Order: sequence, then C-alpha cells, then structure tokens
Amino acid sequence: LVPLFVFILFLHKCFFTTSNNNKKLPPSPRKLPIIGNLHQLGLHPHRSLHKLSKKYGPVMLLHLGSKPVIVASSVEAVRDIMKTNDLVWSNRPKSKMADRLIYGSKDVSFSPHGEYWRQIRSITVLHLLSNKRVQSYRAAREEETSNMIEKLKQMSNSSSSATDLRDLFCWLAYNIINRVALGKKYNDEIDAKATLDKFVELLGTFNVGDYIPCLEWVNKITGFDSKVDKVAKDLDTFLEFVIEAHMIRNEKEENRAGESKDLVDVLLEIQNGKETGFPIQRDSLKALLLDPFSAGTDTIYTVLEWTMTELLRHPRAMEKLQNEVQGLAQEKAEITEDDLPNMHYLKAVIKETLRLHPPIPLLLP
Repeated sequence: LVPLFVFILFLHKCFFTTSNNNKKLPPSPRKLPIIGNLHQLGLHPHRSLHKLSKKYGPVMLLHLGSKPVIVASSVEAVRDIMKTNDLVWSNRPKSKMADRLIYGSKDVSFSPHGEYWRQIRSITVLHLLSNKRVQSYRAAREEETSNMIEKLKQMSNSSSSATDLRDLFCWLAYNIINRVALGKKYNDEIDAKATLDKFVELLGTFNVGDYIPCLEWVNKITGFDSKVDKVAKDLDTFLEFVIEAHMIRNEKEENRAGESKDLVDVLLEIQNGKETGFPIQRDSLKALLLDPFSAGTDTIYTVLEWTMTELLRHPRAMEKLQNEVQGLAQEKAEITEDDLPNMHYLKAVIKETLRLHPPIPLLLP
C-alpha cells in the first residue's frame, strides 16, 4: 500500500499542482484525474467537440491529459486566433513523434516559429510550390492519371464484380508524390511504400507521452517506441538512398537543361548554393522531403474517394458532371488540365465534397 500511496501523491503533484493564479479561463467541462477530458473525444473528435461547443460555447478549455487546450469553433473566434493574433498562436506544441520521425521537427509543419521556420517556409513557397514549379510536374500528374484510368478499364473488363477505387486512388496519390518529390516511382526499393505508409500512420497516432508524461513508460512496455525507432531508421535509409542516387546522377549529367527537376534536385541545388536561399543541412533536406507524403497522400485519396461516394449517392449530380465532361470531350481524345477552367460543375462538386467531408476536419494544434 505504501508504494501505491506514494504513486498517487506523485500523480497528484503532476496533474493537480497548477499556477492558475485565478486567471479568467474559458468555460470547461469537468475533467477526470490524469486523463483530463481525453475520454470525451471519442472515436470522432470533431463530432465530440461540436457537441461540447453547443454546451460550453464557441471558445472552451479542455485538458488533454496534463495539456490545456483551447478549442475554437466559430468563425469569429478562429479569425481572432488565426488572423488578429496569429503571432501569439504561431507556435505548435512540441511533438515527440515528429521529433523522432522528422529529424527533430525540422520540416515546415512542425518546426517552431522563428528564423529557421521563416527560411524553410521561404524555400518551400519560392522554390518547391511556385506556380512555375507546380506546372513543371504536369506531365507526371497526367501520366499517372492516365495509368489509373487504364487500370480501371482493365479491371472493369475482368470478371470481378466490384472495383476497389480506394486502392487505385491511394496508388495514384503515392505515385504522383513520388515522381514530384523523388523523381521516380519507388515501389520495390527497400519496401519504400510500406515504410512511407507506416510513417504517415505513426505521425497521426496518439502518443500518450505527449499528453500524460508520467505514463510515457507505457510506450516502452508495449513496444511502441521500438516500432517508431525502426520506422525512423528505415525511412532515413530510404531517403539517403534517394539523395545519394540523385547526387551520383547529377555528377554524371551536369547539363540537364530543360529537364524537369524534382524536389530532391531543387533542394540539393539550394544546399550547394546554386539557388537563392540559405544553406540547408542534410537532416533539414530529408525533413522537407517528407512533408509532401505526410500532407498529400491521405488527403488526396480521401477527397477522391468521398467525391465518388457522393456522386454514386446522387445520380443526378453524376449525370450532370458526365454531361460536362462529354461536352468538352466531343472533339478531343481526352480531358487535360487545360480544360479545368471550363469545368465549372466539377469545381463545384469538389468544393461541396470538401465542405461535407474535409480530409482533416480539425486543424492541428
């Protein structure tokens, strides 16, 4: 009983000793010891938070373990946080998972606000996501889309009664990002796709140590820490393989004028001082290469899957969209990106899908 009593006193010290000093805080639901309000999030946190906001208002305070979290759920509150006082809220809480998987959180998404973040954000906006750079990847997007359509035709002609569109959309997103970021499709090399899939999965996994530091030892007992370490090691091995391959190729082919450059090429040029910007370290380069995979794979195929789901649920909308496509394709072999400005109903369908089924219904803290 004595060790149990000491342990309870320790938990009390961790979770109930505060420096509140009678500060005026937003309304908050009653919390439980140790876990706070974690039990109220459920399987669908965005729905649970919506219900709580109906009771406690558009701005409320939750305690996720030992971490106080402000939840804003109205346009006015979000505008005040994201626009009026954006510098006050510019930093993101430290994530142990991001530290271990993304080289100490050296990417754009997780690095703390400061000079380093401003520099890598500038590199991302000016060199990786500029209109000219995005247009240079058009061939990759169109080729992979054509490949997917061809596979869909083959599957529809087979004896199978159903086609798994989710799998096709997943491979479409993965292949496009591979070609844009890494220069080619890596499907077999050292289990590249499996490693990247595990990386994306772990990055979105609840890590008990981030919210309840006193229970961080649970990750060691369950083997979770070992799993993260293995994925981080495999990921680093793969990225080193890709970067070394690019460096060897660039040494052999110095004159590559007119050839589309992938993100690895661009970042290596910046690292070597051939592009404007500040010199970036190897770990920063690898961290920036992971951002397209963490932000682009799941979101792309989730939106595509929900779009097809809603069109199947609404045959009239499907017919109207098909008529728009057929109208543009009367004198053409296929639809290209040049036709997008004239596809007004398609844009409306995508926007409505994003309204009904946002791929990420909650902004990251």
